[in-house]
Amino acid sequence: MNIGLIDVDSHNFPNLCLMKLSAYHKARGHQVFWWNPLFHFDLVYQSRVFTDTYSKDILPVNNADQVIKGGTGYGPGPDLPDEVEHFYPDYDLYPQYSKTAYGFLSRGCPRGCGFCIVGGKEGRRSRKVADLSEFWRGQREIKLLDANLLACPDHEALLQQLADSRALVDFSQGLDIRFVNRDNIVLLNQVRTKAVHFAWDNPEEDLTGHFRRFLEQTTVKNSRNRRVYVLTNYGSTHEQDLYRVETLRGLGYDPYVMIFEKPTAPPITRHLQRWVNNKRLFYAVPSFSDYEPVKKLLGGGLETR
Repeated sequence: MNIGLIDVDSHNFPNLCLMKLSAYHKARGHQVFWWNPLFHFDLVYQSRVFTDTYSKDILPVNNADQVIKGGTGYGPGPDLPDEVEHFYPDYDLYPQYSKTAYGFLSRGCPRGCGFCIVGGKEGRRSRKVADLSEFWRGQREIKLLDANLLACPDHEALLQQLADSRALVDFSQGLDIRFVNRDNIVLLNQVRTKAVHFAWDNPEEDLTGHFRRFLEQTTVKNSRNRRVYVLTNYGSTHEQDLYRVETLRGLGYDPYVMIFEKPTAPPITRHLQRWVNNKRLFYAVPSFSDYEPVKKLLGGGLETR
């Protein structure tokens, strides 16, 4: 069979689903290629992670006997068959990322946040789905895609696997600060990381105490290696957004503003993102009110919400 692959997103990030499908079909002697409109394919897989707000599905596929579309960008299901899910990914698809291992140790999240599809797609319980050896074979870096690793009952054993690898680990989706405790902080201290990512999404939930306790016990000393995602434009006011940013900076964390549905965000929120996420600017101009574009914006009497 001739198998075609389409990575709809192409956002400088490898598509793990396509990597596993490629490995599965190659193991069965099939020919696997990136889709090309000039050739005929027996089967084409079209994968999209992001919604059409960020990834446009504009390729008409008329040269295949069968086309299968999947990924969270298309909505729930279909999931990969279990035998494909546990295949070692084909890193030859993305040679520029071959020095990094990508994968999931756990799936699911108990939180059920309205802006996140994980609870509906993977379940409201975090559970172990793999050991590290399933997708890591000595690469220097590991990029974990887990939604809520610390909520998994097996997370301490999984953290130990990461620590034993001595690879540089990126908890790319962030760790849930509410599940941090003395025991797992000891394990986190053993994991080699570029940075530890957390999130403060809900402005109605005061996480200050959790962040302070982690700070007292962590060995990650550089504030820029303790990053916290701050969700904005999702039911929060500008004042609540700024409070979280300032509180995190005051505690010794590096805030990073994420905007939900950016096209609908008010100007003040977009300015907040530019100010916070440009770290040279963030530390050179300590107060948001002193940020020149904001002076002009507020001087014009525009709304901040």
